[in-house]
Amino acid sequence: MRRLFHLLMSPSCRLVRLVLGEKRVAFDLAAPDDALAHVPAFADLDGTIVTGLWAVIDHIENEYPEPALVPGDAPARAEVLRLFDWTMGNFHEETTRRIVFEKASAGHTGNVSRRSPNMETVRAGREALRPSLTRLGTIADTNGFLAGRDLTLADLALAAHISALDYYGEIPWAEYPQVTDWYTRIKSRPSFRPLLSDRIPGQPPVPHYAELDF
Repeated sequence: MRRLFHLLMSPSCRLVRLVLGEKRVAFDLAAPDDALAHVPAFADLDGTIVTGLWAVIDHIENEYPEPALVPGDAPARAEVLRLFDWTMGNFHEETTRRIVFEKASAGHTGNVSRRSPNMETVRAGREALRPSLTRLGTIADTNGFLAGRDLTLADLALAAHISALDYYGEIPWAEYPQVTDWYTRIKSRPSFRPLLSDRIPGQPPVPHYAELDF
C-alpha cells in the first residue's frame, strides 16, 4: 500500500492528503519516526519514495494525472502556481505559522519550538489573516474557485491552511461570507472528509470544525 508520512497539523501534509483524495489514490497515513523529519514523504507502490512538498506534488501529478490539478494552459498554470506559491510562502509565514504552529505541539507541526504559545505572535497572525481573507474572498467570488472556474492545486493549498486554522476556531466566518461560500464547497468534497475526522489528543477542535453547515 502507498504510504504518506505526515504530521497532522502541517499544512503541507494536509495538502498532499487532499491532492491524493481528489485523485482517488488510496494510501495509508504514517507518522515519521522523528517529529522534526522532512515531511511530507510519499512511498508509492513501486517502492519509490519522494520527500518534500514540491517533490511529492510533482510525483503525484505525473504518476496520477487525472484529474489534473495544475492546468496545461500556460497562463492558467502560471496563475495556479502563483497562488500556490503565495499560500505556501507568504500566507504560511504571516498567518499559519504564527497561529497554528504556536497553538499545536511540535509533534503535530514539526515546529522546533517547545515553549508555551506566544500570544503576541498569535495576535500578529490574526492581524495578517484579515486582509488576506478579504482579498481571497473577492478572488473566489469573481472566479468561482481561486484560479478560475475549476478546482485546482491553489484551492487545495489554501484549504489545507484554512482547515488547520479553523481547527482552532481562528476564522471569523460571519465576517467573510465569500470565503465561507468557497470553503463550504471545498469542505463538502469527499477528499476533505478524512481531514474533518482529525483530532489531537487533549486538544479537540472547535464544535463547528467538522460541520458542513457552519
